[in-house]
Amino acid sequence: MEQQGSMMSGVVEGWGRRHVLGLEGLTRGELVAVLGTAAGFGEVSRRSLWKRQDLRGCVVANLFFEDSTRTRASFSLAASRLSADVLDFSAKGSSVSKGETLVDTARNIEAMGVDVIVCRHGRSGASAKIAGAVGCAVINAGDGQHEHPTQGLLDAFTIAQRFGRSDFDLSGLRVAIVGDIAHSRVARSNLHALRTLGAEVVLVAPPTLLPSGLAGEGVEVSHDLDAVLGGVDVVNMLRVQFERLSGPAFPSTREYQALYGLTVARARRLGDRAVVMHPGPMNRGLEIESGVADGPRSAILEQVTHGLAVRMACLLLVCRATGVVKV
Repeated sequence: MEQQGSMMSGVVEGWGRRHVLGLEGLTRGELVAVLGTAAGFGEVSRRSLWKRQDLRGCVVANLFFEDSTRTRASFSLAASRLSADVLDFSAKGSSVSKGETLVDTARNIEAMGVDVIVCRHGRSGASAKIAGAVGCAVINAGDGQHEHPTQGLLDAFTIAQRFGRSDFDLSGLRVAIVGDIAHSRVARSNLHALRTLGAEVVLVAPPTLLPSGLAGEGVEVSHDLDAVLGGVDVVNMLRVQFERLSGPAFPSTREYQALYGLTVARARRLGDRAVVMHPGPMNRGLEIESGVADGPRSAILEQVTHGLAVRMACLLLVCRATGVVKV
């Protein structure tokens, strides 16, 4: 379905891809196109009475094969703010439970007139597999331990907003990503986005949760959180993904919290302007204390707010790239 996008003056040029499957390999210009477009939405993304008509008549299908609260709700609201119709699909109680394949499910959903499929799946590469089988646009909402591109984009957006980088040049900023790096798709997307936008990244985790081979230009590795905190501008805390662990990754949760938990006392090591982030869901009292999560340094709720604008931008840009909407 085609329509004239009469309200698309806020689109930042530089994006031409049909899908958003990952941030690895994207150029700086492509990242800025998404982030700049998101910045142009302003209050529209936060006011339920304000809507744009860019995707009026379009259909966005949320195919979520894993549980989700923030990401699923954010994509649904983003589509609604752009006046698209939303089809919510859950693996529970669907034909998937009867043995239907991922590709067959996606093709059947597309056959209903869907323009964008937003997919979350526990298997790495699932979104790419769907993209290779359908003609509509596909956005990866998290696939296994691979990537979570819109989370990486919204995290970069939040950092840029906090530090007044309207051009999204993050040069000179140092970001610590702390926690279960091994199983985190968020960490991988953050790593790609932040390095491309010029930030330095330090990965902090116990050896069992920090894969080898990640260190390189613009990326450091450390097992000592206390030694890192005083020299970073942002600390992004990750939860331990117990559901993905095949065995004990550390002696006890008490020891993990003692060494890698961001407590109120430990947060005092941070510089005056340092910002605390977390992609959620949080394990309060393990990787982060409530006094930090709810404190003045915290940008956690800002991440959620900015995520809506970023997902609006992704939906709009892929629909533009596929020709569903035209300028």
